[in-house]
Amino acid sequence: TVVACQAGRSQHQNREQAWKMLRARLYELELQRREQAAQALADAKTDIGWGHQIRSYVLQPYQMVKDLRTNVETSDTQGVLDGDLDAFMGAALAARVGETRGSTVE
Repeated sequence: TVVACQAGRSQHQNREQAWKMLRARLYELELQRREQAAQALADAKTDIGWGHQIRSYVLQPYQMVKDLRTNVETSDTQGVLDGDLDAFMGAALAARVGETRGSTVE
């Protein structure tokens, strides 16, 4: 980024004015960069609505929790509700690792 200022007769005043202009431009560039990063993050989020569930919980007439992304099922609903998600997290991580390996091989 280049800034030039020849508004005044004094070199010191011109230099100060140029520094102010440069700081303002760099500030605007940084704001644009952050806004683009925030927009990219917002665009990456998936739609949260019907049909975009991650997990389904069936508690009556039988008990089952199914992860719809990895098709992992368990009948230990109380354990899942208490926070025991290790099987689901392991399957999701394995699927993600498989995706990244598949994309790097291509």
